[in-house]
Amino acid sequence: MTMAIELRGVSKQVGGETHIHPTTLALQPGGFNILLGTTLAGKTTLMRLMAGLEPPSAGRIDFDGRDVTGVAVQRREVAMVYQAFINYPNLTVYENIASPLKVARLPDAENHSRVQAMAELLQLGAFLDRLPGELSGGQQQRTALARALVKRAPLVLLDEPLANLDYKLREELREELPKLFRNRDTTVVYATSEPDEALLLGGHTATLHAGRVTQFGPTAEIYRAPNTLLSAQIFSDPPINTAEIEKHGPTFHLSEAIVWPVPERIRGIDDGTYQIALRPHHLTVANGQREGLRLDGTVQVAEISGSESLIHTDVAGRHWISQTPGVHDFAVGSKARFDVQLERCLYFSADGERLA
Repeated sequence: MTMAIELRGVSKQVGGETHIHPTTLALQPGGFNILLGTTLAGKTTLMRLMAGLEPPSAGRIDFDGRDVTGVAVQRREVAMVYQAFINYPNLTVYENIASPLKVARLPDAENHSRVQAMAELLQLGAFLDRLPGELSGGQQQRTALARALVKRAPLVLLDEPLANLDYKLREELREELPKLFRNRDTTVVYATSEPDEALLLGGHTATLHAGRVTQFGPTAEIYRAPNTLLSAQIFSDPPINTAEIEKHGPTFHLSEAIVWPVPERIRGIDDGTYQIALRPHHLTVANGQREGLRLDGTVQVAEISGSESLIHTDVAGRHWISQTPGVHDFAVGSKARFDVQLERCLYFSADGERLA
């Protein structure tokens, strides 16, 4: 049976500093739960609280409705994988994977069967007799994953487990991870600082900032419709473009020259100051074909990355970024024209709450 995990008013203070503000969060059982935020957002601290590695300063943690706040980590049926490759250096890959089963004192035959099955699943069968120091970084991390998964723990915590791998290995394991947990009665919590990784893994996402959960829900839904400007900023890489705008009657104004109609869905809002947010890939170099809002900017930096260009530009005194397919080689200080996908714009109140 899949475990339900709920945090009820959980907070964490260290000295006089608050690491986690009071947090109430019911994780989605039996799927991926992403903790998305920058360094020091509170992702690792939340995981350590769930694992029992640290006690909360206040609140309680429930597993299947049972208060486990004071229960030791050894009794929580939790497996955790860290960003660093944590394996026993003097044990073979086989012995590393089998180590939690030895602690559980399972029969040797079952131990062997589980280790072999996990090694096959993670493509480690050819390396079972090797020491971790004889493996590549990807193989070491697969070993750490195998050791966590072989326990068949109902809760698995993955703390940025792919961050130290090279690009190719990260891509491979990102695709494999959801498959590894498919058809398992396992609730997964996965911490990452990369919005693209959250989107690839799917499931549900909690956006975190400075020890606070700003939003929690289906990953794609939060990406498309963030409740606050802060959630939109957390869930955007490159950084989302933002600006204050003014509503005057039926139009929004970014400047005297940059004006567009207020979308019908929010036309009834009062005149005044609001905020707009636009993801970089919805601001593209003008191609002469699109109708709608166009902006002129002064190029500050132009980065060509593979098959796309990141163009940092000054638009009406604001630093915005365009993420455009293809190679666009602009000189610094040159003028460029950009198309705005108005239908993709996100609108927020002056204090950052999303408009309907």
